Amino acid sequence: MVAHRGGASPSAQNDEITIPPCWSEAAEAISRAAASRPGLVVAICGPKNSGKSTFSRFLLNTLLQRYSRVAYLDTDVGQPEFSPPGCMSLHIVDEVIEDLSNSSVTAPERSFFFGDISSKRDPEAYLNCVYNLYDHFVTHFRNNKSEDNRGSVLPLIINTPGWVKGTGFDILVEIMRYVSPSVVVQLRISLQRKNLPTGAFWLEGEEPTDLLDLINIESAQQDLLHQSVLVKKDARFFRGSLISEYFRQCFTSDISISTNKELAFALASIPPYQVPFSSVMVKHLHHQVPADEIWHNLNATIVGLAVSSDRPTRANSYPWCIGLGIVRGIDASRGLLYVITPVPIHSLQKVDILLQGLIEIPTSLLQVHGCVSPYMCTNVVHTISHKDLLEN
Repeated sequence: MVAHRGGASPSAQNDEITIPPCWSEAAEAISRAAASRPGLVVAICGPKNSGKSTFSRFLLNTLLQRYSRVAYLDTDVGQPEFSPPGCMSLHIVDEVIEDLSNSSVTAPERSFFFGDISSKRDPEAYLNCVYNLYDHFVTHFRNNKSEDNRGSVLPLIINTPGWVKGTGFDILVEIMRYVSPSVVVQLRISLQRKNLPTGAFWLEGEEPTDLLDLINIESAQQDLLHQSVLVKKDARFFRGSLISEYFRQCFTSDISISTNKELAFALASIPPYQVPFSSVMVKHLHHQVPADEIWHNLNATIVGLAVSSDRPTRANSYPWCIGLGIVRGIDASRGLLYVITPVPIHSLQKVDILLQGLIEIPTSLLQVHGCVSPYMCTNVVHTISHKDLLEN
């Protein structure tokens, strides 16, 4: 099985986007500030569907004109930028994003599988993941000189979730206090009651320092007459597209897969990895499962693949996640799981924890004729042993 970086999702659409002048001005101002203030941390915040992700891509491209690499911390588990839904990740980006209208899956520097599309089920665990990712950036990329211009440390972009009311607001405040951003870009929409408070709202009345820049820009969705439209994608479709793109990496680029239907059949046809029950521990995130149902409960689910010996320094943290897998079938009599994943075998051999959250397989990948269970298809499964994998 060969892993590679997949192309666009079979169902992805290339939407036209015109960048408003205020966005260009803001991005250029931040780029100039980054040149004179090494280690700039830019937090992008605002309500749902305000254009945070699109602006962050545009800003990333602008900074890449000055820096050979830019760090990107994605804290939005519902609509992540470079990872499948349910993941939080730190990326070191060195290539310009060609399509500003769509997210794409790329390999992270570090990642967590949070296992849900919202932080509301476990805000404490969510914040712990954010803190660990930021700590990793500080340790490895702020405190160490990079090879970029002038020997400065990498600038960091932080994309935040669009849940900005109630508990979501409290979580955002905690993130902002922890990372102490140099620049805060707030996307604002026409419906004022949905916007964040103006100013340094996370400081609770304290005066911001002169080193903090606050930038407010309007959402491009409001400028419909000038064709500056950020398409409001259906959230379920968006998440399904990212999951499909992630598992498209199970195949080499010379295999033609142009639709989700073709991808579904391809995934149902490849030999899965054979994983003994005895070699892994299952950790359930945000839910409990009776002991006698643990293995069967894994069938037809997406799991995070983790290594127990590779944990962040913070106590009670989730283990780092090295990738995702689909549990395609369970053979309880033999004590075996059958797993599909693009994670290469040399990394997969270290995995001894399966993280089961609430991220579902897209319906489009389940619609394969001839199945006798949610995902296990008896006419196409060909199991391969661990020894076989090592020999291939």
